[in-house]
Amino acid sequence: QLIGIWYISEWMAMGKPNTFQLVELGPGRGTLTEDILRVFKQLTSVLSKCDVSVHLVEVSPKLSEIQAAMLTGGKVQPNPEDKSAYMEGVTKTGIPIFWYRDIQDVPPGYSFYLAHEFFDALPIHKFQRTEKGWREVLVDIDPEVPDQLRFVLSPSRTLATQNFIQPEERRDHVEVCPEAGVIVQRLASRIEKDGGAALVADYGHDGTKTDTFRGFRNHKLHDVLSAPGTADLTADVDFSYLRKMAQGRAATLGPIKQREFLKNMGIDLRLQVLLQNSGDTATREQLLHSYDMLMNPEKMGDCFNFFALLPHHRLLHPDKKDKSKSPLPPVAGFNELLLK
Repeated sequence: QLIGIWYISEWMAMGKPNTFQLVELGPGRGTLTEDILRVFKQLTSVLSKCDVSVHLVEVSPKLSEIQAAMLTGGKVQPNPEDKSAYMEGVTKTGIPIFWYRDIQDVPPGYSFYLAHEFFDALPIHKFQRTEKGWREVLVDIDPEVPDQLRFVLSPSRTLATQNFIQPEERRDHVEVCPEAGVIVQRLASRIEKDGGAALVADYGHDGTKTDTFRGFRNHKLHDVLSAPGTADLTADVDFSYLRKMAQGRAATLGPIKQREFLKNMGIDLRLQVLLQNSGDTATREQLLHSYDMLMNPEKMGDCFNFFALLPHHRLLHPDKKDKSKSPLPPVAGFNELLLK
């Protein structure tokens, strides 16, 4: 709900343009989009003169079916091959919704992008600094154990080593996700050209961590090389790399810890209102448990980060000399919440 508020807040700060495309990358089961659409519905009076549409970038046919069931109740139809969207429909709240396989298929226009636990699932290259220079970490078959994989270092420099290691790199072990770089470049170009903003929420660091590649199976850590294809593989997002890949086309904010972002967004007030409005003890306990999960530094509060891409003019007036212009409104979530 607070992420939905963030988008509306930014839309208002940017002068309430008359179209609003909500674009989610890898929407999972569609629950986050559903919560955001509920906020849009509650604020219909604010968005009444705005043409809102939803655009989901999803490669999995199975997940797109689950999303369609959740968001439209099944009101969807497949599109012919020549259409950029492979499926379209109408959400339960009456908003047009479209599905695409690639971000490049999403039509241009004023858009707000959302990438929640998206970048951490993209494939990475791993590199190790050695006495002979950088070497790529590769996967090989263990000659001593049949059907067992092992990590090895490349005997010499690989093409990836030459292209993906920054000359100023200080770490001895680095993970690079080139696909994330390409996607961020596309987002930054679109925001520069058409306006809007992108919000990234993910596990990550600001260019400080080294070895974060891990596997999860049934919510437990799992050896990444055993039983390939049966576990979720993930690597923390390097936000310093995303910032570099935005190449100055868009302004960047963050990363900031999830608990800071949500506190700035007014989660404490929201919790109080929900607690007051909930009649039974079970609901109250569930709310407090969820709040703790999101905000506790030991849980999601510190390991999840928020990062934003915005047009430069959102943070700086084009004419800095003219002091008579009213100050730009702060970006919600990234500045402390001021209650008037």
